[in-house]
Amino acid sequence: MEQARSTISKIFNGEPHTYTRFNLTQNMEGDTSQVEMKLSTDADEEAVENGMGDHRHHHGTNGRPYMVQKMQRTPRNLCYMVCGVLLIFIIGFLIGYLTNKKKEQAPVCASSISIENNDIPHETGAAPLMDWDDVTKLLTEKFSAAKLEKVLSEFAQGSHRAGSLEDESLANRVLQRFKDSSMKTWTDEHFIKVQDPPAAGYNKIVFKNGTEDRPRGFLSYSVVGSVQGAVLYAHYGEDDDFRVLQDKNINMNGRVMLIRDGKISFAEKVANAARMNASAVLIYRDPNDYNIKEETELYGHVHMGSGDPYTPGFPSFNHTQFPPAESSGLPKILAQTITLRVAKKILSQLGGPRSPERWTGFNKLGDETDIITVEVNNVLTEKKIHNVFGVIKGFVDPDRYVVIGAQRDAWGPGYAASTVGTSVLVELARAISDMVKNGGFKPRRSIVFASWSAGEYGNIGATEWLEGYLSSLSMKAFSYINLDGIVTGLNGFKVAASPLMHTLIENTLKEVKIRDASLYKQFAKDNFESNILEPMRMDSAAYPFLAFSGIPSMSFRFSPDNSNYNHFGTMEDTVANLNAATSSQVPQLAATAGRFAGHIALRLVHDHLLQMDVMKYYKVVRSYVYKINGRVKDVLQMQPQLLPKSLTVQWLISAIGSYSRAAQSLQNDIQNSDLEDIEMCRLINDRIMAVERNFLSHYVSPRQSPFRHILVGSGPHTLKALTKHLESLKTNNPEANAELFLNEFALATWTIQGCANSLAGDIWSLDNEI
Repeated sequence: MEQARSTISKIFNGEPHTYTRFNLTQNMEGDTSQVEMKLSTDADEEAVENGMGDHRHHHGTNGRPYMVQKMQRTPRNLCYMVCGVLLIFIIGFLIGYLTNKKKEQAPVCASSISIENNDIPHETGAAPLMDWDDVTKLLTEKFSAAKLEKVLSEFAQGSHRAGSLEDESLANRVLQRFKDSSMKTWTDEHFIKVQDPPAAGYNKIVFKNGTEDRPRGFLSYSVVGSVQGAVLYAHYGEDDDFRVLQDKNINMNGRVMLIRDGKISFAEKVANAARMNASAVLIYRDPNDYNIKEETELYGHVHMGSGDPYTPGFPSFNHTQFPPAESSGLPKILAQTITLRVAKKILSQLGGPRSPERWTGFNKLGDETDIITVEVNNVLTEKKIHNVFGVIKGFVDPDRYVVIGAQRDAWGPGYAASTVGTSVLVELARAISDMVKNGGFKPRRSIVFASWSAGEYGNIGATEWLEGYLSSLSMKAFSYINLDGIVTGLNGFKVAASPLMHTLIENTLKEVKIRDASLYKQFAKDNFESNILEPMRMDSAAYPFLAFSGIPSMSFRFSPDNSNYNHFGTMEDTVANLNAATSSQVPQLAATAGRFAGHIALRLVHDHLLQMDVMKYYKVVRSYVYKINGRVKDVLQMQPQLLPKSLTVQWLISAIGSYSRAAQSLQNDIQNSDLEDIEMCRLINDRIMAVERNFLSHYVSPRQSPFRHILVGSGPHTLKALTKHLESLKTNNPEANAELFLNEFALATWTIQGCANSLAGDIWSLDNEI
């Protein structure tokens, strides 16, 4: 523009102080560019500044426009003026052409709706953007098995239980690693209450007045005391297992349930047994599921929730003053682990009815005469724990971030449980920091790296952080990637994640390679959902992020053939045992796992738009609606007196229809928007981020039902619970409550409708048919 001005000034060399002012404006439709030319002199500017009038109406002494007077003095000036106008026209034409050319070439951001051909465009935009292929190559250069192997050796420890001196020392080393990577660091301190085994006494088991067994393993948060009752074998302790025992008309009141480990968490097993009026639960590992020694002790917790159960719903900061409180998820009965040797001794002497054929293992369920005494003397203690953080700040939206976290503590060596994850965490932080400092990579959004403590007691460190900063995290943290237990085997690969992340995960599996083939080709075998995906367990650190905070989250792992690693929750989770489970390929597998996590995190901070597939939840909700609709019809047919004859699922169908239309509206907005506009991308991303959060029921208390997510949470408000409630109504189960079902059904429907309303965007864009 300055060159144009200079040229015209030279043309009008008779008036050195005259210049041309351009005003480039774009119409509302964005179709064409207009060029407005204003010719003025210094005298005009001075007149305007002095309030003498608009320079467009400034007149000379004869009443004619001053500029016209000047320009009509000679034919030569007239010729120059014509040439100048032509030059200006050409410049305006070129500017308009280049502006429209730029619009045509503006890249499209990765969509949050599934794209058929899965093509992901390479973008340029508001921040200097590196090509995605170059980003992945740079990560591979910076993050390798050789570098990771040194970190694994450094962080391997014999003992680092939460709150111990060893745990604190490890936290300081993680903090120093973050500082060495030039990251902004900080720590979070919490004072928590946990149960530990008695320091002076012991817990004990006595079966049929035989020898007293004193297990060293324990279950934190068990009820303390002593009970006596008849043993009853309950398989895995799932709802279906107890339903089988009910169908056999077996009295479960006051029984001591003997349950094998696996499928669900310790806490869920104990909670299920408590609903059957059992007096205690004994948990062991069966040789059909685990290859362990007969004397191996088991450790764990039985809090049906996460975080400090004595500060439910609020953080356990030392300076906070709250009245005494307890989580509703604390057990009401005794719970204790036993060794395989003790379990075999009990099972071999059980009488009573035969167990179902599909229950592998021993043949008898137990008789009323198979009396056992269980005594638990755990002690409640207070511990100080530290969470450690480092952040790589984004260049466009630094206040939006993905969190990558790993548990730091363990019952014993915890090599697979915590050492591998912690090592990958600090090495991945170093690699990505180096990519930013020396590799030219500039992430749009931030990456927070977190090292948690007290994970073994129920993900206390992570949950207390969520509780402390929930109001800001739910708006700004858009994903959590869990690195706990990422290497447990060699022959399988499993992922548990929010459905919003499934498309991103599937695409990433196709990018990351191991043994010269992609993870997708090696493990998915063209069936991603059945061979890769698994439900997220309640004892995963990703679960409170997803079900409590509404943040899309994921856990993943290299797994053994039978999907069970033998040594979690034992003192035998060592380097040697993990090497035996992986054919001594721990560094290579950990490096691949780190690249997989790194690819997902980097994709989320690299692209204009978050790669979250909002249509995946439509499919999940639709499958539940299909089940609920069928069971409502069954209840109306078999138990017509329980539900109103007018009851239909039409409102629920309308709600998921609204969600589907809102998702399509989002796609249309993406296609019709200028995604080079930073603010536009931010607004669209905020709509995507709100989806998970809006599936949290607003109608239940976080203190009574902390996992409020209606699709992946836990409690009577979930769609899964509604389907089970209908099953109970169909059989006229005394525990079924038709009024409660109708209330929860209505609230779940409106939760889905509210999510659809939020996804639609502005209040005037809503498509509400309810």
